[in-house]
Amino acid sequence: MDYFERKLDDKRRLTIPAELRNELASGVVLTRGFGQYLHLYPKSVWDREVEPALDGSILDEKVADLNVRFRRGKTSADLDQKQGRVTIEQHLLDYAGIDRELVAVRAGAYWRLLAPNVDI
Repeated sequence: MDYFERKLDDKRRLTIPAELRNELASGVVLTRGFGQYLHLYPKSVWDREVEPALDGSILDEKVADLNVRFRRGKTSADLDQKQGRVTIEQHLLDYAGIDRELVAVRAGAYWRLLAPNVDI
């Protein structure tokens, strides 16, 4: 599965399709994306690939900029095991312009979450 659409519930919870829950069993990390969208990482991917990429010279401006982009508003959570849901913080939804409906598209080892009307 590389794409799905969902409506958030009244508590800002995103229900993950059953086919993807094993992939996200380690938990999820949500961050701002490069554009007007969010990144949703399996925690295992964040720990294995993103954290090492953000670790670099404290004097490297590109590394510092990436740290600010990905750590500003970053949240981590476990999936609700009963229904496979994760809560998305309001400040992240505001950043991405997501109201209630969202589109999720696989981008390699992570997912982009965006409002249905956003073009990339």
